[in-house]
Amino acid sequence: MIRWIAAGGAFVVSLDSIMNVAFPAIAAAFGAPPEQMRWVIIGYVGTYALTAFVGGALADRIGHGRVFRAGLALSAVAFVVAGLAPTFGWLLLGRVLQGLGGGCVYGTAPGLVTLAAAPAARGRALGFLGAAMGLGLSVGPLASGVLVDAVGWRAIFHVRVPLAVLAFVAALLALPPASAPRAPKLVAAADLIRPPVLAACALAFVANAAIFSIWLLAPFYLVAARGLDATAAGVLFMLTPLGTTLAAPPAGRLADRIGPGVLVAGGLALEALGLLLLSRADAGTPIAMLAVAFFGAGLGLGLFQVPNMAVIMTAFPSAQQGAAGGLAFLARTLGTVAGVAVLAQIFGARRVAVGLGPAATEGFLVAALAVGVGAVAAALRGRRTARGERYTPGP
Repeated sequence: MIRWIAAGGAFVVSLDSIMNVAFPAIAAAFGAPPEQMRWVIIGYVGTYALTAFVGGALADRIGHGRVFRAGLALSAVAFVVAGLAPTFGWLLLGRVLQGLGGGCVYGTAPGLVTLAAAPAARGRALGFLGAAMGLGLSVGPLASGVLVDAVGWRAIFHVRVPLAVLAFVAALLALPPASAPRAPKLVAAADLIRPPVLAACALAFVANAAIFSIWLLAPFYLVAARGLDATAAGVLFMLTPLGTTLAAPPAGRLADRIGPGVLVAGGLALEALGLLLLSRADAGTPIAMLAVAFFGAGLGLGLFQVPNMAVIMTAFPSAQQGAAGGLAFLARTLGTVAGVAVLAQIFGARRVAVGLGPAATEGFLVAALAVGVGAVAAALRGRRTARGERYTPGP
């Protein structure tokens, strides 16, 4: 039951993929240039990056259930504020509140599922959580396209209020306040700077910085450059998180059986290939090729993400699983913030010179090169690990 509740909360938070297809409509509503949408992402993601780690560490002290429920309640409030925002500033305020709530959920969900699973099955538990998150990411773009075309962009916030309330009630009724052994001490800096932890966090940073080229740039390429309506763009856009969803459960099972090394390197390589294909897209690129590229990039991320998170979770004892889960999301979301900031700057500078479509594909190329370097580094580390270390799933 605990893993279902954790997955349900993570699903609600992951539905934030509903935002991206709506960016053109939001920019038009507030008279903002496309690159200003970066603050809608950064205000949310930057906040939950820090909140995830702090919330996870706090959960180790006061109970995962309390922090998890607080995150869902705050998320519901944030959806109301953002959905009713009269100005762009109010929208950003709602996004910051949403980041606080989402960070509390993301920071505790990995710890909830690993603590409820046997050590040898933690990869599978994280795969289940990853699939729930991927499902939210997959449903969001299609729902966004339908809502924006039929009702307007504010509906993408309104529709999530009852879902957050429902998840909160389920957690209130079935989740114990303290779902973990209390940590004897706060996580120390020495726990965070061990080579396996640093390496896994660095790879998560790069992979998520790169994949957000799709979340940020693809809507403008598909809608503004290709002329697709929001619904059609949402169908294509959802293929990336769908690939992540489908890859997560088998990746978790394989990580428990063979270790994470090959999956981490192979997943990054596949993500790089998908992004590279997108970097070659133009106004005449067949939709089928775009579909393969979007799906391949997401599939690669899914193969990478769960085993890489298992490495981080395994590096910490049971009493620090909240801090471990928060650290995993901190690395991922700092990568997202960095990717958004850098790619938006490139996009903003180049769109005036070459147009929306070419500027977006140049961003995809930068992302492909970055994650390709990460794949090579992961492969080299995997070879060293195979010679000298042995992966064991869970302390």
